[in-house]
Amino acid sequence: MHGPASPGWLLVALCAATGAYCLLRMRSSVEEQRRAAGGEALMGFGMAAMAVPTAVFTPPWWAWPAYAGLFGAAALRALWTIRGGAHHLHHLVGALAMVYMAAAMAAPSAREHGHGGSGNPLLTGLLLLYFTAYVLVSGARLLPATAAGDTGGGGGTAVAWGDRPELARACRLSMGIGMLAMLLTV
Repeated sequence: MHGPASPGWLLVALCAATGAYCLLRMRSSVEEQRRAAGGEALMGFGMAAMAVPTAVFTPPWWAWPAYAGLFGAAALRALWTIRGGAHHLHHLVGALAMVYMAAAMAAPSAREHGHGGSGNPLLTGLLLLYFTAYVLVSGARLLPATAAGDTGGGGGTAVAWGDRPELARACRLSMGIGMLAMLLTV
């Protein structure tokens, strides 16, 4: 999570912007949309905080266990709500990946050297495979698809910009890319 400063700041900006948009999505009139957006906002802001380059700010020793606790609680919440749909399974995997990265950064070897590299290579590889597949599938879902007989006339009712499914998918895609970037440094 702590590599060169420029990519680190780009990752911070991407994750913070995604978290901010997810906060706006929490104003949706659809309860499931609000619930998912809350978890995604937490992930976005948490990823942004964890990605701040160490050249600018080195977190105190207690920050990494605090992150692990926060995302452990998010994982428990995702586990509880997993009964409602498969998307919460992704929230569970994402929260557990954040716990794993925080634990790797809390390891003495990571603190001494100011970078990652103290994670389990097998677990890191499995998470990289999962998030790579997730990013590819999410990206494919963003590709425009026209229905048979659709002329692109734009009829129908207007959807509020916070409830637009393609924007929610774009947020999930950007967080998946951010997770890949963070996992590469563990």
